[in-house]
Amino acid sequence: MNKMINKAAVFTLLATMALPALAQDIAVRAGKLHTAPGEMIEDGVVVIEDGTITAVGPADSTEIPEGLLVLESAVATPGLIDARATVGLSGYLNQPHDQDQLERSAAIQPELRAIDAYNPMEELVGWLREHGVTTVHTGHGPGEVISGQMLIAKTTGDTVDEAVVRPYSALAATLGAGATRHDRSSPGNRSKAVAMLREKLYAAQEYVEKLESAEEGKTPARDLAMDALADVLSGEVPLIIEAHRHSDIMTALRLADEFGFRLILAGASDAHLLVDEIKAAGIPVIIHPTMARARAGGDTAHMAFTTAAELKNAGIEVAVQSGFEGYVPKTRVVLFEAAMTLPYGASFDQALEMVTMAPARILGLSDEVGSLEVGKDGDVALFDGDPFEYTTHVTGTVIDGKRVSEIRR
Repeated sequence: MNKMINKAAVFTLLATMALPALAQDIAVRAGKLHTAPGEMIEDGVVVIEDGTITAVGPADSTEIPEGLLVLESAVATPGLIDARATVGLSGYLNQPHDQDQLERSAAIQPELRAIDAYNPMEELVGWLREHGVTTVHTGHGPGEVISGQMLIAKTTGDTVDEAVVRPYSALAATLGAGATRHDRSSPGNRSKAVAMLREKLYAAQEYVEKLESAEEGKTPARDLAMDALADVLSGEVPLIIEAHRHSDIMTALRLADEFGFRLILAGASDAHLLVDEIKAAGIPVIIHPTMARARAGGDTAHMAFTTAAELKNAGIEVAVQSGFEGYVPKTRVVLFEAAMTLPYGASFDQALEMVTMAPARILGLSDEVGSLEVGKDGDVALFDGDPFEYTTHVTGTVIDGKRVSEIRR
């Protein structure tokens, strides 16, 4: 009898696990439907067919086609976006075999592809999915002058091909104390680190010039590092520079001006000291995890809870990141990070924007995700109350029109 019960339980479990992989047409009905920051519909409906949003509006005037699975919740928002993480390369076990987010053998390694190390079935990816995060910008973390490439993925899929949306979305770099003295004699200080970076960027310029001027059949030998840097110089992908101290932020701005690449500032603990400079440069900021303030020190000593709202109110594009933690569990949940901006000057709409539309715009995804609009991906997060209230739970997650989580978190 026990064996029969066990077999039935296993069969039920396997069937439940397989369910999210099945194509679904879904309608989400919510007491409060936040279609985008600043736009809320009382008793709203979003209809998703073939993975794409086909209708959004009030329940009394939005038709739900027959046969759709209808999910109901107190509140629904666009799927949340983590603007910068290492999840999928860093794993929850915190052991060498699941820590691929940083390679220490050289200071500059732009050729390292995130797609070659990303694990879509990592427990931390599932953890974020269960907390309403539907899109992650993840890859090699801060800690070397150039640590490697990043990618954009949905938090679902059993294989890399199923999960990844952009295989090469940005190149990750670091300025400041975090990029120096890692079991090597060089770079030993800030000046050396920046000199090494500038030297590589100039070498990439020369590489591109040789490619463009080479006669047919006489192109230079393939150089993976130079190819990656060439994409930065052409503007195809941005350079995300982790810089916390005000002087390092200014160095990042100078480098962007010198080489003309697209810059995204990350971390930026001292950004509140350089609001005018950052705004004048038109550079977006992926702010440090707000709750990291409790562990601030060194280059991050001056980070403030108020920075996100201050930058936002100044007209600077700001997103919140989960970032990288050197200890378990290796990731944070951006929903909680955004919530922490509320007591320190941010409004509800600003906090929601920092984890939806702002990262979508910064990452070039605003035509696909970040809001609930017809034609966009069917990514929705469901809640049983105010998303930023501590006692509220995420009750479900929908990605590309598939219910991928029903766990109450």
